This record gives sequence, structure tokens and C-alpha cells, in this order.
Amino acid sequence: MKEYIENVLAPRIQGDGGWVEFVSLEGEKLTLTFRGECSKCLILNRCTDWIEQKIKTDLGQTVTVVPVRKKPFFWDQD
Repeated sequence: MKEYIENVLAPRIQGDGGWVEFVSLEGEKLTLTFRGECSKCLILNRCTDWIEQKIKTDLGQTVTVVPVRKKPFFWDQD
């Protein structure tokens, strides 16, 4: 799963200025960290739905993506 995220999905997401990293897969729960533009995206749920569908289509697995937004530290500075 990690290789699929890194080699297939991540390049597509990077094309929109985002970044996705594999964290863990526990049963059907897939935890991913979203960085870059993804970390502040207002419609991240569309992306997670797309990821779930791509995994089902390409790998035949049903997963639920748990997104973790990781903002750069300087976005919280005044």
C-alpha cells in the first residue's frame, strides 16, 4: 500500500501542489498525512473519496482514508 501511495497517487496530488504521505494501514483504516496545498484544502474530502475509489479499482481493497493535515509551522505565526 505504501508503494502504491508513493508511486501512483502522490505524483498526481503533487501536480496540484499537494503532498500525501503514507502513515499506516490498520485493517481497512488507511491513515495518510496531507501537506502542502492539501493541508489547507477546503474540499479534502473529495480527494480522500477519490483515493478510496482508486485503491478499490486498482488494488481491489476497500479502505477508509483518515486524513491528517500537517501545516508548515510558519503558517501559525503572526
